[in-house]
Amino acid sequence: MSSGYHTRWVVPPEHRESEEYRAAGRRMALAEAVYARRSALGWTLAELAERAGLDEETAESIEESGVDPTLPLIERLAAAFDSAVRIDPAREPVIRFEAHAA
Repeated sequence: MSSGYHTRWVVPPEHRESEEYRAAGRRMALAEAVYARRSALGWTLAELAERAGLDEETAESIEESGVDPTLPLIERLAAAFDSAVRIDPAREPVIRFEAHAA
């Protein structure tokens, strides 16, 4: 029987370069960005879905890292959030929805 648990996961460099790993990172980055902006606005998933013209299942799937971040989807979400989008496709992808400057 194991007496401990992982406190730090180490991903070998060759795995970080795989397309599957990078695609998962992009899905996670989108999920985090959507959740953060939706939460900041105080919206429910139903409100996000309605404003973005999505069904609730799709909105939930986005936040569960189940949807690839396509440009049309990102544009749709940005319009729903009335936000600008910042994307940094560096080694660890980052996506942020930011309120338009006044």
